[in-house]
Amino acid sequence: MIKVLLYEDNPQLREGLTMLISGSDGFEVVAAFKNCENVVSEVTAFQPDVVLMDIDMPGVNGIEGLKRIRAVNHDVKILMLTVFDDNQNVFQAISNGANGYILKKTPPARLLEYISEAATGGAPMTASIATQVLRMFANMNTKQGEDYHLSDREKQVLQLLVDGYSYKMIASEMFIAIDTVRSHIKKIYEKLHVNSKSEAVAKAFKDKLV
Repeated sequence: MIKVLLYEDNPQLREGLTMLISGSDGFEVVAAFKNCENVVSEVTAFQPDVVLMDIDMPGVNGIEGLKRIRAVNHDVKILMLTVFDDNQNVFQAISNGANGYILKKTPPARLLEYISEAATGGAPMTASIATQVLRMFANMNTKQGEDYHLSDREKQVLQLLVDGYSYKMIASEMFIAIDTVRSHIKKIYEKLHVNSKSEAVAKAFKDKLV
């Protein structure tokens, strides 16, 4: 059972999505809210597998909600669901650790596939969004093959991130505490000048760091 925590300010759409998801085998909406005012405590309380997050909400919006979650939780999957496909929103979402970015016009069956994909470690994106992301990374002005002075330990952690390992899996693989993993990843982000796992993985591929 994939547990989904939903954030959507439109009450009709919120109810419709809740009925669609909870009415489908293998899915359950554990709670739904109109904004991200209490997002950290709600994620902690409901322990979702996937957070389905609208961007344009009154009060605390989806981008700010994403930042608040990622400040304390790097494991929960966050899928941005929005009418916006402009570069600024896509870049902010990816840079702040979103696991996927899909448009509200996505057909219901495909939406459920995207949620499943996110829950199992994938990075689902609507085709138009994926094209923008590829262009953004292609235009990154980082010098090809730059060293970044990563330690051997940091390179090992980065390789495991590229391989799709979670923080817990990295800790188990390397026989270290999860807090040590977080410390390594924080240093990796600082050295690579990135803010999220997806950016770190993209830069690792682009500059052949692993």
